[in-house]
Amino acid sequence: MRIFTALAATIALFGGCAGPPVDDRIFPYRSEIRDLPNGLRAIVVDTGRPDIVALYTVVQVGSRNEVEPGRSGFAHLFEHMMFRGTERFPSEKWEEIMQEAGAQTNAYTSDDRTVYHAVFSKEDLEQILELEADRFQNLAYSEEIFRTETRAVLSEYNKSFANPFRKLDESLRDNAFEQHTYKHTTMGFIEDVEAMPEMYDYGLQFFDRYYRPEYSTVCVVGDVDFEQTFGWIEKYWGGWEHGSHQEEIPVEPVQAQAKEFTTDFHAPTLPLLVVSFQAPAYDDELVDSAALDVISFYAFGEGSELHKKLVIEDQTVDVLAPAYYDHRDPYPFSVIARVKKPEDVEAVREAILATFEELKSELVPAEKLDAVKSHLRYQFALSMDSTAAVASTMAHFIGLRRTPETINKRYRLYGAATPEEIQRTARKYFVDSRRTIGLLRNSAEGGEQ
Repeated sequence: MRIFTALAATIALFGGCAGPPVDDRIFPYRSEIRDLPNGLRAIVVDTGRPDIVALYTVVQVGSRNEVEPGRSGFAHLFEHMMFRGTERFPSEKWEEIMQEAGAQTNAYTSDDRTVYHAVFSKEDLEQILELEADRFQNLAYSEEIFRTETRAVLSEYNKSFANPFRKLDESLRDNAFEQHTYKHTTMGFIEDVEAMPEMYDYGLQFFDRYYRPEYSTVCVVGDVDFEQTFGWIEKYWGGWEHGSHQEEIPVEPVQAQAKEFTTDFHAPTLPLLVVSFQAPAYDDELVDSAALDVISFYAFGEGSELHKKLVIEDQTVDVLAPAYYDHRDPYPFSVIARVKKPEDVEAVREAILATFEELKSELVPAEKLDAVKSHLRYQFALSMDSTAAVASTMAHFIGLRRTPETINKRYRLYGAATPEEIQRTARKYFVDSRRTIGLLRNSAEGGEQ
């Protein structure tokens, strides 16, 4: 179906009037994938919304790829460096062209990917494809500029980790992982970030390794002509040379015993408690990670019984949230609580652990489970309310599987998360030997916990 409005999507997802069988795709847009000889993947999606186009370039490089000791944080650094321009289009010229097109531009780095994005009018698509292809293939900067950006990254690190939640995440990763590169955050270890200014030559090497077509997917989403768009991508990106680098990502062993840690925070903060279990990677074939997604909403989300008890009734906690994020490799399933009083930390911890035990011992009521799954689908459908939203959502999944079809496969797995599958998954992953519990507290309160 070429044009699919938000209303039509909702009808298709949840059933409308009687008629032919309903298409169960939650990502219903017409799309096409083509792989160029150099390894670049091009994906074009027609949203049915007029005039606007989003260009998302997804590079499968993030902190996951930073396998060499002392070299963390470089994927994030190059998110910055990529805005430094080329000989043909220096940064000022790049910015001028984007502004004249009225383009909204930005980028972000995660554990598994770096994404560059722009949203603009469709008449500017060819020019912006040319502009972006140039910086991916011909980035140029001096050692002085490299040093300037590394200092900016250090400043960003210091600002970011003034947030106690970020500091807790850093401590959890460092304690939960032994071998895998998820042990460090996207920002990197502080000692590596501080050493970056002297690593100009390594920076050139890092860019040469990963900014290659075989790691990259160009996504054009919106009001598009398929053949014309693929022609432009071939024209401007087809000459990009395939690379030769392949790294081995360390495999994290199955955790053999429970862990606990305490992190002292330099500034006043309420205690932050995290209860975490080693959990599987994103999957669109096996139900386990989808079942854990459902569990996170059912047992620990705002509508959960635990939230009702700790936040509303007992009022011992003012933040309770699950944290289980899609990753290419296994990643912790976590529950985070901000506790109002240090003396209540132990009671909150026991309440969270009791909820995990209940998931193993009792079947989730089918009607409550169905409500959670319907909510997940409805929430997703409503979020796809613009071309930019469709492209942004798709980029997340492209970083995992390089195809938008993984979205439909994943949401079908939610439907397979029966009460029995929920219990089986809980029993498999929520075991003491796979558990890590952490507490972040104000350093002045060290003797009170």
